This record gives sequence, structure tokens and C-alpha cells, in this order.
Amino acid sequence: MDDESLTVTASETTITDRLRHIMNLRHLTQRGLARLLRLDPSNLSKVLTGKLPFTEGLINRLVVDLGVSKPWLKEGIGVPFEKTMPPRELDVVEPVVAAKGTPVYDIDVTAGCRSLETLFGEVRPVGYVELPGVALDSSLVQVRGDSMSPTIANGGYVAVRRVSGKNIFWGQIYVVELEEFRMVKYLRRHPESDKVILHSENPSYDDMDVSRSDIISLYLVETILNFDLRV
Repeated sequence: MDDESLTVTASETTITDRLRHIMNLRHLTQRGLARLLRLDPSNLSKVLTGKLPFTEGLINRLVVDLGVSKPWLKEGIGVPFEKTMPPRELDVVEPVVAAKGTPVYDIDVTAGCRSLETLFGEVRPVGYVELPGVALDSSLVQVRGDSMSPTIANGGYVAVRRVSGKNIFWGQIYVVELEEFRMVKYLRRHPESDKVILHSENPSYDDMDVSRSDIISLYLVETILNFDLRV
């Protein structure tokens, strides 16, 4: 397949059209692309239907993970792939990036108020790890503070995966995103069905009652990695 056949009159198409063309070339479903990009499938669907914009972070992620030309993807300029790219790479069914392992981000999960999903789209992983019990579709982030000590040590890493807030596994540890901050806490059932209890491991911290409607998103903590750095 030559480069000219890949342009699909790119100047007359939208960025969504061009992305769908690449998805067809790589035999990627919408869910498969979301997995490759480590995005929530529902949010990717909103982007593809125009309900959410293509952010610069998402475009950069597409460029890196799909190996596509940024000028072509954004504006339809040139061809989607460099001429040096072996044609057979266009026929990969499973995302090659998955073989790298679980992405590790230089992100303190309790610092700041921007959503993790936004940060994952803008911040490049500092590396990848392959460890037993750490899922490839999760993300490793750091936890600062002692509210979950000793279960999660200050500076330890946790593998997190975004989940629906409708099905809460009571007693499990979650990253809880609220409008003004993020916290790592146990989620416990509240006597009032429209609320949850955020519980710390460290007894020095009091429980917090939070309305379910105030929770923007939840990330299940699937794996905890504590270590001592010996100098």
C-alpha cells in the first residue's frame, strides 16, 4: 500500500475522519483504541462524536501510540506515515505498546485538582514495568502522605484503573476525585445511600462523609508497591 492511497483526500476530511481511517488500517475497534491510549472508552466515544474536543494532549498521544504524522492528523497535511515505516506495521491488530508493560507516571496522585484522565493524556510515562499482579491496562502513580500508612507508605506507588461509580466494592481502596482535590481512601458504606465514607488507614485522620454526587471519578487501587530506597 503506497502513501498516496493513505491520504484519503485528507485536506477534505476532519480529524475524526482521519483517525477513523487509521483505525480501519490497523483493524482497531473503538474499544481497542481506548485500551491502546489508556482512555475511558466512553470519553473516547464523546471525542469521536464531537461532544468532547481533541485536546493537544490526546493528539500527541495518538501520534506517539499510533506512529501517525501530527501535521497529517491535525490538518491533513502530507501523508499519515513516514515513508520509512514498514508497511506490515500497519496491519498490527493488537497494540504494540501493551508489550511495554504498565506505564509509570511521575504524578503524585494526591497533589493538584486536575483529573487523572487529563494528566494521563498530557504527561508521558517515565517508563514501563512488567510485574506479576500489575495489570497492563492500569497506570502506576505515586502516593505522598501518611494517611494510608502503613498499607501505602509515603512515596509508594499504586496501580490504578478507572471504574464506574455505580458499582463500588466496599472496603477497597480508591483514588477519589472531587472538584478541588484527589484522595486515596477506603470506601465504606454510609447509612445514607447518597453518601459514602472515606476512611484512612492512619487513625490520626478522621473519616469523611462525601456525597456521591460530588465524586467526579473513581480509580480502583489494584496493586500497591511499597519500597525503601537505600542510598
